[in-house]
Amino acid sequence: MLKLKSTLLATLLFFAFAPAAFSQVKEKPVTDTTITEEVKESALDNIPVVSLDDNDGQDGSAQNISGQLNAGRNPFSDAANFHFSAVRFRIRGYDADLNSTYINGAPMESLDNGFTPYGQWGGLNDVLRSKESGLGMQSLKFSFGNIGGATSIDARASKQFKQTKISYSLSNRNYVHRFMITHSTGFNKKGWAFSFSGSRRWAEEGFTDGTYYDGWSFYTGIDKKFNSNHMLSFVVFGAPTENGRQGASTQEMDNIAGSNFYNPYWGYQNGKKRNASIAKTFQPVGILTHDWKITPKTSLLTAASYSLGNRSTTGLDWYNAPDPRPDYYRYLPSYEEEPVLAAQILNALQNDVNKRQINWDALYNANYANNQTIHNVNGVSGNDVSGRRSVYIVEERVVHTNKFNLNTTLNTSINSHIDFSAGASYESQRNNYYKKVNDLLGGAFYVDVNQFAERDYGVNSNATQNDVNKPNRILGTGDKFGYDYNINIQKATAWAQAVVKFSKLNFFVGVEHSYTQFWRVGYTRNGLYPDNSYGTSKRQDFYNYSAKAGVSYKLKSGNYFFINGSYLTKAPFFENAYLSVRTRDFVQGNLRSENIESVEGGYVLNSPRVRFRATGYYTKFRNQLNVITAYSDIDRTFVNYALSNIGKTHAGVELGVDVKLYKGLSLNAAAAIGRYYYDTRQNVVVTSDNNALVLPSNDPTIYSKNFRVATPQEAYTVGLNYRSPKYWFVNVNFNYFDQMWLGFDPLRRTAAAVDGLVPDSKEWRKVIDQTELPAQSTLDAFAGYSWLMNNRFKSLKKRTFMTFSLGVNNILNNTNIVTGGFEQLRFDYQHLNLDKFPPKLFYAYGLNFSANIGLRF
Repeated sequence: MLKLKSTLLATLLFFAFAPAAFSQVKEKPVTDTTITEEVKESALDNIPVVSLDDNDGQDGSAQNISGQLNAGRNPFSDAANFHFSAVRFRIRGYDADLNSTYINGAPMESLDNGFTPYGQWGGLNDVLRSKESGLGMQSLKFSFGNIGGATSIDARASKQFKQTKISYSLSNRNYVHRFMITHSTGFNKKGWAFSFSGSRRWAEEGFTDGTYYDGWSFYTGIDKKFNSNHMLSFVVFGAPTENGRQGASTQEMDNIAGSNFYNPYWGYQNGKKRNASIAKTFQPVGILTHDWKITPKTSLLTAASYSLGNRSTTGLDWYNAPDPRPDYYRYLPSYEEEPVLAAQILNALQNDVNKRQINWDALYNANYANNQTIHNVNGVSGNDVSGRRSVYIVEERVVHTNKFNLNTTLNTSINSHIDFSAGASYESQRNNYYKKVNDLLGGAFYVDVNQFAERDYGVNSNATQNDVNKPNRILGTGDKFGYDYNINIQKATAWAQAVVKFSKLNFFVGVEHSYTQFWRVGYTRNGLYPDNSYGTSKRQDFYNYSAKAGVSYKLKSGNYFFINGSYLTKAPFFENAYLSVRTRDFVQGNLRSENIESVEGGYVLNSPRVRFRATGYYTKFRNQLNVITAYSDIDRTFVNYALSNIGKTHAGVELGVDVKLYKGLSLNAAAAIGRYYYDTRQNVVVTSDNNALVLPSNDPTIYSKNFRVATPQEAYTVGLNYRSPKYWFVNVNFNYFDQMWLGFDPLRRTAAAVDGLVPDSKEWRKVIDQTELPAQSTLDAFAGYSWLMNNRFKSLKKRTFMTFSLGVNNILNNTNIVTGGFEQLRFDYQHLNLDKFPPKLFYAYGLNFSANIGLRF
C-alpha cells in the first residue's frame, strides 16, 4: 500500500504541474489518434500478466500480449485488446499458436510451441507502429493467415516517422520506470534511411512483493533504396530482460498472508528480499529484407531472419532434504488434523513473515553442516571427493535457441478484378534444453544423481545416474546436470491465394501445404533409459494442408456482409508428442496431426458517425494431444500423463460499436459471448520417470466432455470517449466478465477418482465438477494531452510536440479478480479430501496506472 500511495502521489504531482504552463496555448495535435494509441500501447507494454506455471512465459511473452499488435480500426478488437486483458481474455478462446506474426516479411512464431515471443521486442513500441492486421480468416496479402488472425509489422527504417522522440513513463505494474529514445532520419538524397531506438525499463520491486524488473531494449534499422524497383533493408533488435517472478498460491496462504498477492517465491537473506524464481531472456533477432517491384502491378518481398540466445528460469532443487517451499501443503494448518497444533501453525505463519517465505538461512545452514565423501567420481575407482555437499541449490533451466527462416511473398494484380498472392518459406529451429547449477548456497559441490531412482534401485545402481557416461559427476556453479538434449525442428510451407472483386461481390480462395519434421538428440545417457536417451532419435514427419475461402457482399459503401470458412491440419508440437522428452525419446502412440474446421460470418458498417461489427463463429478441434508431468505421491516420483483424443468446440458472437454522439463525444461498446468446451472423452496413458513401463489403469478414459476451456467466455465493455478541440482526450470504460472457469485436473475426472462414491451425489459432484469463478468488473480510464511547443517558443526550427498521457486500470481497486490458476495435479485418492491439494490462483492487480511524458521533434 505504501508503494501504491507514493507512486500515485508522484503521478499526481507529475500531471498537476507539467501541463499548467501550456494551458493558454493553442496548438495542433500530432494526429487525431496518435496520443490515444500511444497511451494504450504504453499500458499494454507493461500489462499485469503472470505465468500459470514454471514453463509458461519463460520466453518473456508475459511482458507483452498479442492484442498490442492486432488492434486496428475494428471496434471489437480495439475493445478486446485494450479492455479485456485484465482477465487473460483470449479472443474466441483460441490458444496463442492460432495467431501469426510477421516482422518485415519474416515469420516470428517459435516452432516449438507456435507462440509469438513478444518479449524479444518488448519496449520498442516506437518502431513497431506500422502494421497490417487481420482478425479471423480474412484474405491477407502477406501470408495464408491463421484462424485466429495474423499481423504484419513493418519495422523498416524508411517506414518510421522522420523525427526524434524521447519519453519517460512511471508505473506501478511489472516495472516502475521506463525511458525510451528513438531517432529516424527518413531517406536522404543517396537513398539511405536510418532508425535507432532504445529503452530501459526497471523496478526494484514491482506490484507484487519479491518481484523486480530489469530490462533493456535496442533497435537499429538501415534501408538502402537502389532505385524505384529495389530496396534492401536490415534491422536488428533485442530486449535483454531479467525479472523476479510471482508464483501462484492457494487461497489458504493468501488468507494467512492477508493478501491475494502472496508470492511464495521469495524470502529474506541478509535483510533483503531474494527471489528464487528469476526469469532471464535475451534472444536478439536480425532480419534482411529485399523489396522488388517487378512491374507496376507485381511485387516480391523476400526476408531472411536469424535469432539466437537464451531464456531461462531459476528454481530451488534439493537432494534428500525437506521441501524448502514455504507453501508446501504439509506445512499448512489445513494439513494438521489436531486443532491445537493447526492453530499454533496458523499463528506462527500469520505473525512471522519469515515462516511464510523461503528461509534462505536454513538452506545455507543445511549445506554448511553436510560434509560427505563421494566415491568413484566420474566412474573412476578411488577418485573420491570430500567436502560440503549441497542438499539445497538454485538450479537454472535454460533453453538456448537458434532459429533461421527464409520467406518470400509474391503479390500481383492480374487485372482489375483479380489479385493473386503466393508465398513459400523454410524455417529451421534448434533448441538446446539443459539445467545448470546457478548457486550452491554455501556448499562446495552438488552431485548429478537421480534421488528418486536411488530409492527404488539403490545408490550403487547405474539407474541412479543422470548420465551413465559420467557417473557420480561432481558439480560446481555453472555446470550442466540432470538433462541435456536438443530438439530440432524443420518446416517448409507453400501457399497461394486468389481474390476476385466485383462492384458488389468479392470472394477469395486460398490453399497451403506444409511439411514439418522434428527429432530429439540426447547428450546424456540416462541410467533408467540408456538406450533411448543418448544420441539421435527417430525423425517424426508430418505433411499438412489447409484451405480457406470467403465471400463478402456489399450493400452500399461501408456496409457489407461476409462469410469465411477454413479447414486445416496441424502437426503436433514436440512437447505434446514425447512422453518425457527430458529423459527419453518415447512418443505417444498413433501420433498424428490435429484437424480444425472453422466458419465465421458477420455484418460490418463503416460510416462517418458509426462503426459497427457483428461476427459469429464456430470452430471444432479434433485429435489434439497434450502431455502433463507432475509429482505422484503414490508412485513417489514424477509421472507423465499423455492425453490424446482431445476435441473442443468454440462458438460465439463478437459485437463492437463506436458511435459519434456529439462534437468530440463518442460511445464505444463491445461484447464477446462464447461457449468454449471440450466435446470428447480424452484418453490417457500414464508413465513414470522411474521405469519404462506403462502404469496400470482400469479405465484410461478422462471424462472431460462438456468441461469448459479456461478463459473468460463472456466479456463486455462500454465507454465514453471525448476529444477536445484543445487537443486533449479522455475515455472511461466499464468492463464486465462472466462465465470464467478454472483449468481442470484430468486425474480427478477418472473412474478411479470417484470409486466408491454414489454417482451424482454431493460428494461425487464435489470431485467431478469444474470450478466456476465469480463474475467480475473493472473500471478503466485513459487521458492524454498534446502541445505544439512552436507556438510558445518561436525559435524552434522543427515542429516540436510535448505529450502527456495517463492510463489507470481497475480504478475501483477490485483485488478479488482471479485471472488464472490451476487445479494441482495431485489428488487424495484415499480420503477424497479436495482441501488437501486446493487449486492455486493468480489475481489481477488492484488499482494500477501508467503515466507518460514525451517530446518529439
